[in-house]
Amino acid sequence: MRAVLISGGISMLVALLGTPLFIRFLVRRQYGQFIRQDGPTAHFTKRGTPTMGGVVIIGATLIGWAFGLLLTGTRPSASALLALFLMTGLGVVGFLDDFIKISRQRSLGLSPLWKIVGQGVVGVVFSVLALQFPNQQFRTPASTRISFIRDTNLDLAFAGVTVGLVLFVIWANFLITAWSNAVNLTDGLDGLATGVSLIVFGAYVLVGVWQFNQTCQSMLSAGPRCYETRDPLDLAVVAAAITGALFGFLWWNASPAKIFMGDTGSLALGGALAALTILTRTEILGAIIGGLFVVIVLSDVIQIGFFKMTGKRVFKMAPLHHHFELSGWGEVTIVIRFWIIAGLFVALGVGIFYAEWVAQ
Repeated sequence: MRAVLISGGISMLVALLGTPLFIRFLVRRQYGQFIRQDGPTAHFTKRGTPTMGGVVIIGATLIGWAFGLLLTGTRPSASALLALFLMTGLGVVGFLDDFIKISRQRSLGLSPLWKIVGQGVVGVVFSVLALQFPNQQFRTPASTRISFIRDTNLDLAFAGVTVGLVLFVIWANFLITAWSNAVNLTDGLDGLATGVSLIVFGAYVLVGVWQFNQTCQSMLSAGPRCYETRDPLDLAVVAAAITGALFGFLWWNASPAKIFMGDTGSLALGGALAALTILTRTEILGAIIGGLFVVIVLSDVIQIGFFKMTGKRVFKMAPLHHHFELSGWGEVTIVIRFWIIAGLFVALGVGIFYAEWVAQ
C-alpha cells in the first residue's frame, strides 16, 4: 500500500517542478500551440502557448511508478507494464501529431488515417499481450468476457479461443479509440481535461485498492464476491502515479494555462483510462465513472449527426464546453462546473461499485 502513496507523491513533485523547466525549453524552441480557425475567437489569444505538456505527465507517471516500486521492493507486474505501455504508446502517437502541428504551423497534425494506424498498432499489441502472462492462479491481465463491475457471462470466446482473441482485439481497440478521443475532445479549455482526468484516475486508485483487499487470489480474505483482477494493487499504483502527475501539471495548466497537454497528453490519458477499465474488469462501469467524457463525446456525435440530417445545429458549437463558451459563460466557470459534474459521475460510479459488493 505504501507504493500507492509514494508513486503518487513523487509523480506530483516531478510534474510540479519539471513542468516549468519543460515550459522554458518549449519557449526557447518556439514550440507553441497553433489555434484552429473555426474555434471560439477568444482562443486566438492562446496562440503560441507551449504545448506537448503530455510529455511531462507521461514522464512524471513513469518516474513516480518506478520509485514507488523501487522504494517498496516490489517487482513490476504484467498488468502495470501493459497499462504504461498503452499510455506511452498512444502518447508517442500524440507527440508526432503535436510536433507536426508545431513544425508546420497548422492546426492539423497527423492525417486521420495515420493517427488511426498508430492507435491501432499500439492497441492491437496491447490487446494481444493482455491475454497472455497467466500468473500462478492462471489469471491473465485481461479477460475475453465483457465486464461491468466484474466479468459478466458474456464471453467473446463463445466460439473458441481464436474467435475470442479476434473479438477481444476489436472490443479493446474500440474502448482505446473511444477513451483517447474522448479525452482529446475534452481538452479544449484551460485545465478542463486535466482536472476531469485527475478525478477519474483518483477513482481508479480507490477501485484498485478495494479490489486488492477483496481479491480472489487471497486464501484468507477471498469470499463469494471477490474480484478476479490479476494485479489490482499494481494498477492502483499506476493510477496513483497518473493522478499525482495530473495534480502537479494542473498547477501550470489551470487558467490562464502556461502550457497545454496537447494530443501527447490527451491520447496518453485516454489510453491509460482504457487500460485501467480493461485490466480492472470495469469496462462498462468506466463509462459511468468517466461520464463527463462520454457526455462530451455524445455532444459532438449529436451535433454532427443532426447537422447531416437537417442542416441545423443543436449546439452553438461542439463539443459541449464550447457551446457554453459561446453562450457567454466564463472559461473558469465552465471548467469548475464541469469538474463538479465529473465528480458527481465519479461518485455515482464508485457508489455503484461499492453497492454491488455490499448487496452480495
